[in-house]
Amino acid sequence: MIHILTPDVYNRIAAGEVVDRPYSVVKELVENAVDAGANEITVEIEGGGKTRIRISDNGCGIARDDLPRVYLPHATSKLQSADELFGIRTLGFRGEAVASIASVSKMNVVSRTKDAEAFSLGCEGGAAGEILPAAGDCGTVITVDDLFYNTPARLKFLKSDAQEESDVTNMMARFILSCPEIRFTYYVNGKVRYRSFGDGLAAAIANVYGAGIIENCYEICADKHGICLRGFIGNQNFTKANRSYQSLFVNGRYVVNQTVSAAIMNAYASYLMKRQYPFYVLFLDLPPEIVDVNVHPNKADVRFADNQIIYGSVYSVVSAVLDGNSRALEYLVREEKGTEEKSVPAAETAASVERPIAPAVKPMSYEEAKKQVAFDLTPVKNQSAPQFLAPEDSPVWKVRQPDREEKEDVFAENQRFLREKSVQEKIEPDTLAYKGELFRTYLIYETGDNVYLIDQHAAHERLIYNRLKKSVEERAVVSQPMLAPYVITLNAQEFAFLIKQLPVLQEMGFDAEDFGGTSIRISAVPAELKDISLGKFFGEILGSMETLRAVKLTDILKDKLASAACKAAVKGGECLTEREARALIEEAEGDMGLRCPHGRPAAVKIKRAELEKLFKRIV
Repeated sequence: MIHILTPDVYNRIAAGEVVDRPYSVVKELVENAVDAGANEITVEIEGGGKTRIRISDNGCGIARDDLPRVYLPHATSKLQSADELFGIRTLGFRGEAVASIASVSKMNVVSRTKDAEAFSLGCEGGAAGEILPAAGDCGTVITVDDLFYNTPARLKFLKSDAQEESDVTNMMARFILSCPEIRFTYYVNGKVRYRSFGDGLAAAIANVYGAGIIENCYEICADKHGICLRGFIGNQNFTKANRSYQSLFVNGRYVVNQTVSAAIMNAYASYLMKRQYPFYVLFLDLPPEIVDVNVHPNKADVRFADNQIIYGSVYSVVSAVLDGNSRALEYLVREEKGTEEKSVPAAETAASVERPIAPAVKPMSYEEAKKQVAFDLTPVKNQSAPQFLAPEDSPVWKVRQPDREEKEDVFAENQRFLREKSVQEKIEPDTLAYKGELFRTYLIYETGDNVYLIDQHAAHERLIYNRLKKSVEERAVVSQPMLAPYVITLNAQEFAFLIKQLPVLQEMGFDAEDFGGTSIRISAVPAELKDISLGKFFGEILGSMETLRAVKLTDILKDKLASAACKAAVKGGECLTEREARALIEEAEGDMGLRCPHGRPAAVKIKRAELEKLFKRIV
């Protein structure tokens, strides 16, 4: 028998597609506020968004007579006919989100239009209440309480409050970047996490990523093949350890798109070190009819009418700027002063200039654009990093992902070696006679019929590492206060990752704490590592952030501490006194099976018989 589903059932099914997490609720409601013409939006969340989400805006508001329609499925003010799907200029358009959210929460809408009174309408589990008079300014306030309270299976599979909060925070950072003309205030459990002032893209980037970012970027604005590419890209020497510093907005909508990503990675190919990624905040504005945003309910992906035109346009602009060829002058943002043009640093550029969502220039035909793209891509075939390119007949050039072997954890490799090594040769230190050194790197010890060559750096490195490891296990770490605290400014994803690991960092000997916004302050470090570079130390951890989520941070930190121990250890080429050489072997307790934390042997044994064979004393 075929059953017709009731609204409470199909709305809950739709909710699984549209609003599966708190961040998606925030996304849909903020997009509605932007579409309503708001220039000031406040977002508040509690309990990672599970307990409460409140979105306030000063947009056009909702008329009293329209309030009941708010909770109806497929009710929208943004389009009326199917033809309009091919020219969408708003962020929302399906009319599914509010009905879906209301079906799985306790929701209330308070709204007021210009020259009218404010009214409110509540809805619990999809059942709307009565319209009541309310107090409020022009605009709309939407409150969502107890998300998924009536769908315990969905509630059970939500992530921790901290992780849900992290994803909402990351989404808010994207909104600040995508709508730099809007003033955003974002509260987490009553504390301000982000506050922007609607004063342009450069200020928005500084707000999200820190004030030092802009001075390392180029600001570009290019009209090419009927599309406009604008925003900021990192210079040739400015890279990041992970991809979380990359933002692409297509007609104002944040998307993740392989075609554009591949074009940018290929443009940077000759400038990137291993496991380094470019920084960019880019807007791709193009006629709505050549991009399909109606691909998936979350609207996080788009489909282009012709990927090669998009790829070629992005690649040619970015590579021209990075390579410094003559065409770069057309793409870099410049200011006019008198009759002369003057290039200015991105930090000084007025970034609040409004530009249309769709460029005013008439798009080329596909035939014309393809011919031009073929010309622009000529340098691609001769570039020095062909490993990024797929076959030429591929409609989308994709970036080759690093091999898993490249991500191999050195500490794990060393652990495997230690497990395989069944016995370690130990000798009483008193029986070892110090005989001198070779090349100021290798210490010579004699005992019985054996000679041991000790790599002073590898041995010392291992001993430092062992002390650190023991201190961590016994929780007897001694911290060294810093004269001036070190403040790390992170993006939302990195902040959420590190803030969760603060207890582990503190056990390791770091005095680390939340410093407000998305910053962490380090006031003390393990005494053994007082000379380490904190920037590089945390950069290495964050560089593998995506692969570390399933690994114990203590193991990862041991690997990073091993690298720091390497830097703290005595170096090859440094001359040790006999007393220092003796102290080194005594601390090692005569362990001749030592290896440095990266697996390199610290001691090599040469038997007397082997030497005599070399000199033909014996056969």
